[in-house]
Amino acid sequence: MTMMRKNKTLAVWLALLGGMLGLHRFYLRGLGDWVGWLHPIPAALGLWGVDRVLLYGQDDKLSWVLIPLLGATISASCLMAIVYALTDREKWNRQFNPQLPADAVSGGTNWLTIGALVAALLMGTVALMGSLAFGFQRYFEYQVEEGRKISQ
Repeated sequence: MTMMRKNKTLAVWLALLGGMLGLHRFYLRGLGDWVGWLHPIPAALGLWGVDRVLLYGQDDKLSWVLIPLLGATISASCLMAIVYALTDREKWNRQFNPQLPADAVSGGTNWLTIGALVAALLMGTVALMGSLAFGFQRYFEYQVEEGRKISQ
């Protein structure tokens, strides 16, 4: 039985583009990875929060909690892409390709890996900061409105 080589560049792109679904975990650890199966849950809850904002408006309090879950899921996936991209060849092959020599090409970094790294830095930052800004802004606006009600 031959083992599939785990390519670092492919894993980085899977984490970046399909990390919310756990695709990078399934690629590296197989379909039996229970952590990979947990990835879609906060992503789906966050998307439900976005849907609630579109349906009920920005005053929907449940969406204030749900939308940051989406941002955290995207950010966590981008963080994994960054970690994978910055892993050196020997460590990658030792962890994911133990049947190959330490200097095997599949653990190497190329321009596609660097491009995914830059995209992960950008997307992760935007997702995390955007979702936190939305949640905190709505929370503090709610607090100001409640303060006005009390003072009247």
